[in-house]
Amino acid sequence: MTPDVTSQRADDTAPRGAFGGTLRIQQLFARYKILALLIAVAAIWIFFSVLTHGAFVTPRNLSNLLRQMSITGMLACGMVFIIIAGEIDLSVGSLLGLLGGVAAILDVNRHWPIGVTLPVVMLLGVLVGLFNGWWSTYRRVPSFIVGLGGMLAYRGILLGVTGGSTIAPVSDSFVFVGQGYLPKLAGDTLAVVLFLLLAFLTVRQRRNRGRYQLSVVPIWQDVAKVVGAGVILAGFVATLDRYGGIPVPVLLLLALLGIFTWVATQTVFGRRIYAVGSNLEATRLSGVNTNRVKLAIFALMGLMCAFAGIVNTARLAAGSPSAGSMGELDAIAACFIGGTSMRGGSGTVYGALIGALVMASLDNGMSMLDVDAYWQMIVKGGILVLAVWIDVVSGSNRR
Repeated sequence: MTPDVTSQRADDTAPRGAFGGTLRIQQLFARYKILALLIAVAAIWIFFSVLTHGAFVTPRNLSNLLRQMSITGMLACGMVFIIIAGEIDLSVGSLLGLLGGVAAILDVNRHWPIGVTLPVVMLLGVLVGLFNGWWSTYRRVPSFIVGLGGMLAYRGILLGVTGGSTIAPVSDSFVFVGQGYLPKLAGDTLAVVLFLLLAFLTVRQRRNRGRYQLSVVPIWQDVAKVVGAGVILAGFVATLDRYGGIPVPVLLLLALLGIFTWVATQTVFGRRIYAVGSNLEATRLSGVNTNRVKLAIFALMGLMCAFAGIVNTARLAAGSPSAGSMGELDAIAACFIGGTSMRGGSGTVYGALIGALVMASLDNGMSMLDVDAYWQMIVKGGILVLAVWIDVVSGSNRR
């Protein structure tokens, strides 16, 4: 009996020793995933900067890069809530194109003022999002099928309303939404306000945790976080000031980042989104109207499609029948690369936006190097599979 027990104990401890190092690495990666993503972005930028002899990191190219990234980022803001709730929406690219086309028609053909066009398009986006959510939640049609049907239907409607032709040119006031810049003084003031706000929130969080006798990180970590964020913010604004200032789409994306992060972390609705994705049945039995939560999430997704469609039309100064093609895949890839779990219940808005920055950086850099389109698709597809594999591996170890 004794040798058997001893051998069994040896067998039990062997795997721990064999996989202990790998497990620790995976735990570190899971804990500092955002830092790892930022390091990856820095590595991508250095790589393309070397190959383009510094052209990649010029203020002009970085301004264009962030402007391009803002459209995917807006879709990612809504998509991250969809995925956290355990759903998926494949119609967002086609819906982006449709709403952008409607905005162009109202501006160019109907000559509506921009103060009327934008609210109407945003309201239409919310209504279409509610329509998608109604089919998925109350009619029990899988969201994958609803999104797939919408991807085909909305693209067909876009081709129908535009006649398959480009609607141009949009008015100057509309173009400003996609091509305008914030004045330098206003941008500098905004950067100072954001830095002070971050410092205030960090201090308040420390006081609140201390008041409720919760664990508080060493003060040097908070100081390092605030100082690091300040350095990045100052470099960000200084670089953009050298080429016109902060682009309006980037400013809009930063506002959406703050709003969606606040919703996810500081509201009851945000907590319910994570609960629905973690355990739908338990959340329903606890008294939460899970259908209403999902319906609201799809409505937000429709609103984000409206924002992205408006900015895309304004950036191109035209409504194109091909606008938004593959946009849903870029948004989904940005969420997964940014650490959103494909199983639902886990993810962050800022992680999704960093994922969008990774995708935009790859697109921009490979385009500057004149890399063939098929290689660009292969690289982006490989990175998406790698990101999901990392999520699966880390999830299996947590279980």
